[in-house]
Amino acid sequence: MEFLLNRYRNLTVLLVVVAAQLLLIAYQVKTSKDVPLLRLWAVTAVTPVERILEVVRRNTWGFVEDYFVLINTRSQNDKLRKEVGQLKLDNQYLRTELSTADRARALSVFQSRAPSKTLAARIIGNGTGANSKVVFVDRGSGSGVEGGMAVVTPDGIVGKVVAAYPTASLVLLITDVNFGAGVISQKNRVHGTLKGQGHDGTVLVDYIQNEEKIEIGEWFYTSGDDRIFPKGFPVGQVTAVRSGRNLKEIYVTPSGFQGGLEEVLIVLESVHQPIPDVEISSPGIKLTAPPPESQENPASSQTSGMFTTDADRLKDQYKQVGEAQHHAYGQNPYTSTPPDFSKLPGLREAQPPAAVAVPKVKPAMDNPGPPPAPTPRPKPVAPLLITDPTDADPNEPVLAAPPRREPKLDEFGQPKQPRKP
Repeated sequence: MEFLLNRYRNLTVLLVVVAAQLLLIAYQVKTSKDVPLLRLWAVTAVTPVERILEVVRRNTWGFVEDYFVLINTRSQNDKLRKEVGQLKLDNQYLRTELSTADRARALSVFQSRAPSKTLAARIIGNGTGANSKVVFVDRGSGSGVEGGMAVVTPDGIVGKVVAAYPTASLVLLITDVNFGAGVISQKNRVHGTLKGQGHDGTVLVDYIQNEEKIEIGEWFYTSGDDRIFPKGFPVGQVTAVRSGRNLKEIYVTPSGFQGGLEEVLIVLESVHQPIPDVEISSPGIKLTAPPPESQENPASSQTSGMFTTDADRLKDQYKQVGEAQHHAYGQNPYTSTPPDFSKLPGLREAQPPAAVAVPKVKPAMDNPGPPPAPTPRPKPVAPLLITDPTDADPNEPVLAAPPRREPKLDEFGQPKQPRKP
């Protein structure tokens, strides 16, 4: 270094002086924006260096700083994930409890309104067979459960108890191939037998002739013929109807499985219920009230309907005769006296009147009074049976009836006695 300075001393001094002069000129000279030229050169020279240093710092120290910051963020993220998972479990548990409470409430309401005596039970296990459709419930013989009792839900029938143990019972579901129950259609009252198919989708209603009318969407109810299920419990809705070789093939979707099987009811004492009628949609026509019944003609008011026939009038006459003689049709024992139908108005007019006995009055010789008024003679009654003259033999001569002579009456209104010779 000293060698270079000693050898190029003059040149070095010259360069230093020139550089100093340039710096002084740059310090004094300013740009159009009143910025010293020296500052402009300094900024232009330093800016690339600072940019390079910033890139190096960002990729080294910034990465290290972010790494330590992300360590805390990762732990917080893991903590939040655990909390979210626990909240999901709690939410699912609360939903399950709410659903269970709703089903329990529905079961309690159904128990209070159903005429049959039932016992609530919960399903605790399923059968082990491949094709068997059986479940275990937590009610047994200790709670009064016996084999052959029906198992239902508010939506429909589920199965029947096949074995009762002290603390549990085995229930055969309606979808099992060995199940059978008597059913009846809601609309046309067609009887059949419910059979399982081995799967939870549908069941079959068998032993219905092809001539019977079954519609898709029609409901089936228990008929009570099997002596297990009381009459009137819903079974399911028809989804398919096909005519077979001799019998119809009717497939029904069970309504008791719609809400899932968790809580069921065991029927301890069966009470039959009426099958609900089919709801007929009204066309929206307003009908006026029927006219008031006439009090002047009670016989005609007893006959229902707009038109009255001869048979209706005859029925009213028979009813009047029975009420007058204190006879109730269909309720009196066979030893009672039947009503006298000769009292009917029609028969009363057709019967001939009884002969009127005319007392004989002897005239008083001392003080003969005015003669008694003659008793009117009853009019002859036409015969009940009149023979059609066309039925007679055309070859037989027709004989004319002899004229009828009227007896002569005396002054007292008595027929004259013929004189003895």
